[in-house]
Amino acid sequence: MTSSSSSTAGGYDVPWVEKYRPSKVSDIVGNEDAVSRLQVIARDGNMPNLILSGPPGTGKTTSILALAHELLGPVYKEAVLELNASDDRGIDVVRNKIKMFAQKKVTLPPGRHKIIILDEADSRCALVRFSRLYDQEILGRLMVVVDAEQVPYVPEGLEAIIFTADGDMRQALNNLQATYSGFRFVNQENVFKVCDQPHPLHVKNMVRNVLEGKFDDACFALKQLYDLGYSPTDIITTLFRIIKNYDMAEYLKLEFMKETGFAHMRICDGVGSYLQLCGLLAKFSRVCETAKAT
Repeated sequence: MTSSSSSTAGGYDVPWVEKYRPSKVSDIVGNEDAVSRLQVIARDGNMPNLILSGPPGTGKTTSILALAHELLGPVYKEAVLELNASDDRGIDVVRNKIKMFAQKKVTLPPGRHKIIILDEADSRCALVRFSRLYDQEILGRLMVVVDAEQVPYVPEGLEAIIFTADGDMRQALNNLQATYSGFRFVNQENVFKVCDQPHPLHVKNMVRNVLEGKFDDACFALKQLYDLGYSPTDIITTLFRIIKNYDMAEYLKLEFMKETGFAHMRICDGVGSYLQLCGLLAKFSRVCETAKAT
């Protein structure tokens, strides 16, 4: 069997999230408003202090690294200092490491400055917000990687990748690579085996049973998921996303989402997890009965 094109001579697979990390700001997927602001900075070279905030996997690190590459070009490695969450960032680092880096002489392009990237900075910065990516934006990037790596797949497999990622591009690429590495074929079954999340069709059937008044069947489906070893948090997270996209009356959807949120809060507080999930299904049934009576 031949190795993937992402394997090195030593047999090491480069993570696709790194291999296909965009090197230009214009190649960043999603968050068009934030990216356009960074493009203006890259074009004009007038870079303020910045805070990039948002959920993981939405392009914050990639964006700032791409911006630094465009601003600094070949002197990037000499003119960029990156301190991440695992680095010591106490006062000694500020007094020594950062100060010494700032004083170091580096020949830079005209009008350019050295860049210091801190994982967490809370003041004196312009705020650039990143939101979760849309499914179509993630799909577009997945197709680039699938074509480049010649990954065999079915459309349902990519849909499963997108579902498990929940707007996180890093998670989507990691799940794609893990599925391909483990099974050499991307379909729904393989994706959910790798990601170890409740199958959305199973959860969807559980919701449908509640809506059709089949409470016992819904509880049986819940017990199956619980016996398979899925955590209550996994189940309720998948349930919330299924409800959000389920074709039902708007009133029912809002009530279901409200009750799901309350149940999630109680589970996070450590209150009887399985009992809370059963109680949640009972509240769903009560909401349905109330809606029918009115």
